[in-house]
Amino acid sequence: MKILTVIGARPQFIKACMLSKLFKKNSKITEVIVHTGQHYDKNMSDIFFQQLQIPKPTYNLAVGSNSHGKQTGKMLGSIEEILLNEQPDITLVYGDTNSTLAGSLAASKIHIPVAHVEAGLRSFNKKMPEEINRLLTDHLSTVLFCPTTSSVVNLKNEGIENNVYLTGDIMYDAIIYYKNIALSQSNIISQLNLIPQDYYLATIHRAENTNDPNRLKTLLTVLSSLERKVILPLHPRTKSKIKDFNLNRFFLNSNIKIVEPLDYFDMLTLESQAKMVLTDSGGVQKEAYMLQVPCITLRDETEWIETVTAKWNTLVGASDSESILEAISKTKKPDEYPTPFGDGSASKIIYDTLNKYNF
Repeated sequence: MKILTVIGARPQFIKACMLSKLFKKNSKITEVIVHTGQHYDKNMSDIFFQQLQIPKPTYNLAVGSNSHGKQTGKMLGSIEEILLNEQPDITLVYGDTNSTLAGSLAASKIHIPVAHVEAGLRSFNKKMPEEINRLLTDHLSTVLFCPTTSSVVNLKNEGIENNVYLTGDIMYDAIIYYKNIALSQSNIISQLNLIPQDYYLATIHRAENTNDPNRLKTLLTVLSSLERKVILPLHPRTKSKIKDFNLNRFFLNSNIKIVEPLDYFDMLTLESQAKMVLTDSGGVQKEAYMLQVPCITLRDETEWIETVTAKWNTLVGASDSESILEAISKTKKPDEYPTPFGDGSASKIIYDTLNKYNF
């Protein structure tokens, strides 16, 4: 069986590594990896392949940054050409990025089956580009691997019931596998002179927060007013918008410590040792939950509703600084810790399903 895997962003590298390990052990499976180059910064791309021991991509499209339409269009033409050349049995896509949509759209148009890992997620906010990518990919897919029971229900509500599998979350597999390795190999805590449980980790990158100067200003106002040190790995888009909106003043004599985008081991270490995580990232929300660290989500909705229901994650939006600060002050670790993301065997379930599937 030949599997063509399309990946292009940090969360996809983390998820794909767990399946790639299994594919490599089976001489009857050939995996062709296409890296779209959606994340092209070394700290957001190359280092992940090295740390996670993902096989070197067969193809690197190097599409880089651009508008959604131009970026997706560039990927679409190139992936179609690769698919026609490689003739895989199935195209494997992950998550909800432009790379996900381009891979699924290119494959489905030339009748190559699509398998979607992390299917069925919904924020129910169609203003989010990721929501459009999820919806379209799920309706184009032949096989759908769902991380949670709610994602299975979401698909059923949209009329998708065939070839839907509840697998658990493959990112949880990665955290179980890599957490202790990360803690033993990363020196980020000492490098930044941090005390475990005495700092906040923050990430801001979504367009809804970075493209709106008022929302971005509100978030920086909140972070700069916190009593503890805030570690802020700065996404290239956020860095650019801070400059455009003349918001650099928030970092003068501030408790905010800006760092470059972090590799997986450093990020995992910082997440696991933080007092609290403040983020607008779906993946970071979920990683915080899996590491049993309270999270404040700087959005109005989340696709990971299980984390909110369990009270480990609080939705606060990004428009009212007082509400955000109040939520931070009231947040503590809940007494109970449900496990909605499976038992760490998602990659094995997905692998077994693909291995016996008659495409």
